[in-house]
Amino acid sequence: MPQFIDVESKIFGPITTRQFLIILSGLLVGFLAYKLSDFTLFLLEAFVIFVLIIAFAFAKVNGAPFHIFLLNYIVTLKSPKIRIWKREPYQKPATLADKDKKIESEIIVKKRTSPVSNLSELSLIVDTGGAYRGEGAIEIDNNINQVNEEQTSKK
Repeated sequence: MPQFIDVESKIFGPITTRQFLIILSGLLVGFLAYKLSDFTLFLLEAFVIFVLIIAFAFAKVNGAPFHIFLLNYIVTLKSPKIRIWKREPYQKPATLADKDKKIESEIIVKKRTSPVSNLSELSLIVDTGGAYRGEGAIEIDNNINQVNEEQTSKK
């Protein structure tokens, strides 16, 4: 089983390969700043470059390298400040007249029950030992009650 897979290999004493490459690139940028600018501007640039090299090579924030922290910070700044669970488009509030028109224009369609729903209903009746009688049983009971009421009213 491999161990210590998160430890970087060291090349010069305590300096890792990543740190060495960061320092090398910083020295290259410093050399270019020396060649392309006058000495007073170079001193200011060298100070900024030195601080950035130290930060990127050696600084850690919460155990993570500084460049990872910086990338996470930038992503956090660019992400939205308010998080919405279920985004729905904005709808203006309806007036009473709109609601009346909507109710008048709605057509109620009765759905046919599929064999799967009948099967699940039957399994529920069996599982409950007959305590649940099903949707169809309620309609049948209502029809039987209506017939009984009609018969008793005729007598």
